[in-house]
Amino acid sequence: MFWKKGSAVFSNLLQRDFTSLKPKQKLATDITYLPVMTGFLYLSAVQDLNNNEIVSYKITKKNSLNLVLETVTALKGTVSGETILHSDQGFQYTSKHYKQKLQEIGIRGSHSRKGNCLDNACIESFFSHLKTEALSRKITLSEEEMIARVGEYITFYNNERFQKKFGQLSPIEHREKLAA
Repeated sequence: MFWKKGSAVFSNLLQRDFTSLKPKQKLATDITYLPVMTGFLYLSAVQDLNNNEIVSYKITKKNSLNLVLETVTALKGTVSGETILHSDQGFQYTSKHYKQKLQEIGIRGSHSRKGNCLDNACIESFFSHLKTEALSRKITLSEEEMIARVGEYITFYNNERFQKKFGQLSPIEHREKLAA
């Protein structure tokens, strides 16, 4: 017999307030697809809204709950009980396993309103930059090439790509300036 498991939906704690006064206070997460020769890969990323730095990411062949759980698990030991992790209401983010993982790590969950991409605009903006700046629509990459390209772009984005709102500093330069 099939038993349907209920979903766990969190309140929208951010309410589109994407400002954060300290690192790892507010995080945003989502998944995007990456076209490759064999079909698609899926990128799950977590962005720190304090400086827009990508603080965790995973790439797999399947858009699955496990992809999200691995991305979130990588945050363990770097966040506090005050950390908010904001996402849309995709099936992975409303699963009871996701809720349990957040509790295990000590992160408060937050969800966008259903069907409202603007509630998660920061991470959506990162994905847009990734796809327009690093991935050509004319060239189809192998899985290995795509994984390497995404890793190179995230390193560039975090360390070198200036952010206008941070006075032309990269995310890591901005974080270091605030810490000084």
